[in-house]
Amino acid sequence: MFDSIAPRYDFMNRLLTLGMDIGWRRKAVDALEVAAGSVVLDIACGTGDFCRELESRQLTAVGLDVSWGMLRAARTRAPLIQADGLRLPVRDGGALGVTCGFALRNVTDIEELFAEFARVLLPGGRVAVLEVSEPESPVLRAGHSIYFRKVVPLIGGLLSDRRAYRYLPESTAYLPATADLLQLIGRAGFDCVERTPLGLGAAQLITATRRHPPPR
Repeated sequence: MFDSIAPRYDFMNRLLTLGMDIGWRRKAVDALEVAAGSVVLDIACGTGDFCRELESRQLTAVGLDVSWGMLRAARTRAPLIQADGLRLPVRDGGALGVTCGFALRNVTDIEELFAEFARVLLPGGRVAVLEVSEPESPVLRAGHSIYFRKVVPLIGGLLSDRRAYRYLPESTAYLPATADLLQLIGRAGFDCVERTPLGLGAAQLITATRRHPPPR
């Protein structure tokens, strides 16, 4: 499915988020707070949007995605690896940062994914995850629901793959509740877990710091 939407993926993201996704990624990279030259893994990198933003900040980006179609359509100079996010071909403590954009709801085991993030990060390393969300305001939530569940599949069907853009809104059913999601990342080995609503609550940024092991 992701292979099929790869050729127009960037265009559709800009259109359906009204271009806000660009600013969301910038905020996520800002929140990493890692030094220039640091290795940052972008999990489920898609067509390389996060990788390009990371490289523009003089960070060493490495993109990983399970979809060959997305990797073929990627527009980035960063090295790209075809890999499952739950089985990353990266040594323990091999990176100082991890980014992941709008992929949690496509993972079979989110807790295992967070544990894999913790494994590949050095203690003190940072993770920044973007994901869809719902506004807290009842009025905004109602408007968001109509747009996300009705308008997005309609536009996606007209300009890309109808089945895929019907699945994407439906996939939010696989996301845990916000409190549960934050607990999952904490249990995986992270401290300083924070959630920031974006786009009037239509998206969220989750950041956390890899916990230092207790002294022996």
